Parts: sequence; C-alpha cells; structure tokens
Amino acid sequence: MNESREVEVVVIGAGQAGLSSAYHLRRTGLGPDRDFVVLDHSFAPGGAWQFRWPSLTYGKVHGMHALPGMELTDADPARPSAEVIGAYFDRYERAFDLRVRRPVDVRAVKEGVGGRLSVETSAGTWSTLALINATGTWDRPFWPRYPGQETFRGRQLHTAQYAGPEEFAGKRVVVVGGGASGTQHLLELAPYAAATTWVTRRPPVFREGPFDQEAGREAVARVEERVRRGLPPRSVVSVTGLPLNDAVRQGLADGVLDRQPMFERITPDGVEWSDGRRVAADVILWATGFRAALDHLTPLRLREPGGGIRVEGTRAVADPRVHLVGYGPSASTIGANRAGRSAVRDIRRLLSEEQPVAA
Repeated sequence: MNESREVEVVVIGAGQAGLSSAYHLRRTGLGPDRDFVVLDHSFAPGGAWQFRWPSLTYGKVHGMHALPGMELTDADPARPSAEVIGAYFDRYERAFDLRVRRPVDVRAVKEGVGGRLSVETSAGTWSTLALINATGTWDRPFWPRYPGQETFRGRQLHTAQYAGPEEFAGKRVVVVGGGASGTQHLLELAPYAAATTWVTRRPPVFREGPFDQEAGREAVARVEERVRRGLPPRSVVSVTGLPLNDAVRQGLADGVLDRQPMFERITPDGVEWSDGRRVAADVILWATGFRAALDHLTPLRLREPGGGIRVEGTRAVADPRVHLVGYGPSASTIGANRAGRSAVRDIRRLLSEEQPVAA
C-alpha cells in the first residue's frame, strides 16, 4: 500500500493517553477515519495494561483514573487488572466509536509534503497536519548493563516478562529495582522462592500518609522541570516515593524488603559486591523500569542534547505539530487525561491557522 491517506490528526497509541486524546478530538467535532485516525500496535484493547501479570489484580493497582466521559465502576478487585482494564478500554472504544486500527506498527514519522507529516506504518502511510504521540513506555524495557552479565548461568528477565510468582518456586531470586514493581515482585515471590535479595541503586524512600493534590502537583512540577530542560523524564516513584501500605509494612517487618546496595558485578552463579560479599542466585529479575518508546520519531530530530524531548505542555518545542501525551508529567493516568484535552486544544488552534482565508 503506497497510497498516502490524508487526515488532520494521527494518534499513535490506544492506551489511556491515546484514548483520552481521541475522545477530545471527537468532542471538538472531528470524525474518526475522516479527520483523525487512531493507530495501535496491539492486537486487542487495553494498552500496556493487557500485558500485566495475572497476579496484579485490580485491587493492587495504584491510582487507575477513569477515562473522560465514562467511569470504571463495579470492577472486581480480585480480578486481574489486565482483564478489568482491557474490558473497560474495549467498552470505551465502542461507546465513543473511536475506530482504533490494530494491529498497526508505526515505523517512522517523517517530514512530508506541503508542511504535513508522513506517518509510515505496516498498514500504509498517512499524511497528517498534526500528530499525537501516545506510545507510552511498555515496549522499551530498560536493562542495565553490569560486568559479567553475559556469564550468568541462571535466568534473567525483566518486569515486562514477569508472569507471576509460581514459576520461581524453590529458586534463589535477586530482584533489582526500587520502584513499585520491584516491591510488588518481592512481596509475591517471598512465599514461593527459596531466598530473595533486593538490591537498588538508591535507598528506597517510603511515603507515609495519603498522596493528596498538593503532593501530586509538586511531583508533576518536578518531572515537568526536567522535560522542559530537554532531559529524559524520571520515574514517578523517583519523585513521589513508595506508598507505605500494610503489605509493605509487613514486608519490612519480615525482612523481605531488606534493601541491599547495588552489586558491582554478576558472576556465573550470582552477584558480587565490591567488598567481596556474594549472593548465589538462580534468577535475576530486573524491575528497572522503562523508557519512552519514541524511536519512530527519530527522523524529526526532536531530541535535545540532554537526551530528552523538550516540551511545553504537551507540544514538542522543536516541532509544534507534534504533541507527546503520556510523556513526562502526563505519564500518570489522570495526567494523561488532562494532557489529551490540552493537546487537542492546541491542535485545534493549529488547524484553524492552516485553513485558507476566504477571498
């Protein structure tokens, strides 16, 4: 398919950020498949949630905020979050007739003809006046590199490959990472594993009390400052800390969450610290987070010397046609909703400027 189809807006990604953006595009009078198109590389609705491990039930999910225009009600807290949220996103797409095209892999976004962008995909090419990028991070798991990593005789896996605690029964497991996923993995693994060891680069910071609006605004401001300077955004936990709930308190009391500093090297049968101390391991589980999936935007040269894309609100400073929703300060579920509305507002202004003036 070499023919280029013209639309006013292309939305890449149908997770929380992409669906929120599509909803607001419809609210402004733009029609799906006529004025805008939503492209998603997954085979089914649910965004990154559909890939979460079965033991992550909906009751364990922190801060899943409803999409605009439709509440998520009567969800069974014991049901896997992948099922609950996948079904919710499916209902949402159908209720608002968003006509998400899937599976479609976006390969590159390039400068097109006449001031338009060219979006090259596995399903052909779209020519667009504006782009909302809502690709999230799930497709770019971050694997740190340590000396001796290739010599390890056991299994190494990332959170993105984690399927539940049962497969680690009787294993000695090293969990790397100080975020929410790392602590969740440890608390799940401990009853099954022969032994667990928790290592992090920085001492974890546990947050007492509710995460109120003031704390939320402060966290967003700190992430936003990095993005405004063109630096890669940090994880949410790096600015909010880990919630100190009953399960975490029990894990601390039982010694499951006994954090050790980062090891210096990996050996064939475990890990080793600079003082010579060693821990034997059958498995290293890298709960080391994700990076923004933005490689398809490389031809537009949006990155700053600091490695990130500088944005104002959601708009890429280097190209006002491009909006990043779910990136940096809008990476939370509630942030993605607000950012979708903000991006569409800016895009409508851009589109009105593109309209020819009547003689």
